[in-house]
Amino acid sequence: MDPASDHAQLLRYSHIFASVVHELLEVKLLAEVTEDPLTVHQFHLLKLLSANGKHQVGEVAEFLGVSAPAATKNIDKLERLGLATRAPCQGDRRATLLSASPRARRLVARYEARKGERLAPVLESFTRSELDELTRLLERFALVLLKAEEPAEGGLCLRCSAYYDDKCPVQHLQEGCPYQAVRRARTYDAVATEP
Repeated sequence: MDPASDHAQLLRYSHIFASVVHELLEVKLLAEVTEDPLTVHQFHLLKLLSANGKHQVGEVAEFLGVSAPAATKNIDKLERLGLATRAPCQGDRRATLLSASPRARRLVARYEARKGERLAPVLESFTRSELDELTRLLERFALVLLKAEEPAEGGLCLRCSAYYDDKCPVQHLQEGCPYQAVRRARTYDAVATEP
């Protein structure tokens, strides 16, 4: 067997898989559930705000992988669309906290419901053991590839698209989730972050 050929096949199907997930389960699905002109990154931010409460602009920038001014531009757009709100932080008057509006929470719920509908017939074409094996292999491939890389300062944030889970193997490999580390480093009271 030719290793170069094996690599090409693996990369080809990895890219196809990633593109299918992105195009069908993110871009197309987002267009189906809202007429708002949202990017996938902006929607991931709404999912994060909906799931994890209030955030500062610096956390948003870190999550999106952009500068604070670029994050502010995204936040301004979400606020204009009525999807995000800003409020002063009780624990740090210099900080502004962002949260998802009720409209944003409904949008995220519609998206998740539609995604479930879209995935149901696909998942039915696999046995439970096939799905478990696919999940295990995808996780293992990602972790082995990540281990082979030089660690980034503070850890490589893979931007889990707000599918954060305390059992995430990536965070355990990197001694913690880089995004969660940014959240813990903030000075405002954790109680104030509740939605």
